[in-house]
Amino acid sequence: MHINADFALPVFITPQQYQWVLSTQSGVERMMLDRIGAEKARATSIVKYAPESVFPQHAHPGGEEILVLSGTFSDQSGDYPAGWYLRNPPGTAHSPHSKSGATIFVKLWQMGAADTETVRINTLDAQNWCQADDGRQICPLYDNGLERVSLQKLNAQQPIPGCAGHAFRMVNIGR
Repeated sequence: MHINADFALPVFITPQQYQWVLSTQSGVERMMLDRIGAEKARATSIVKYAPESVFPQHAHPGGEEILVLSGTFSDQSGDYPAGWYLRNPPGTAHSPHSKSGATIFVKLWQMGAADTETVRINTLDAQNWCQADDGRQICPLYDNGLERVSLQKLNAQQPIPGCAGHAFRMVNIGR
């Protein structure tokens, strides 16, 4: 399966265009943003957990990144309300669930085998943010010298850093 698999092409999907797909587990559905592969795939999705939904234990051979957009997402490592960033390195496994329901942004199979760091960051904690010289607010999430992950708050009409010459528009995906 290939969905928005050419990463050289910009893609814009508004909430009105979401096409929710049932997952293999009852009460869990996903909106696929990009995908290369079948059920075990390199993928970026928005995933909704209905209240009391449970996904059985499964491994992530290529790692997993999660940003909790709403509700509370849980697994055996804890309960994570909206605003939490979770990074599970390749080879980790978990049993995700949500007592009250949750919506998460998730990326799969996008880490190298040498990536071994587990990360948990509350992005709503002001102490995790700093200000760049150009006025952007930045919440660093992960940096290993090869990959840098952050959340950034831009002022209205401020260009996206590193995207000069490209036409982008910001889309609110969850809050």
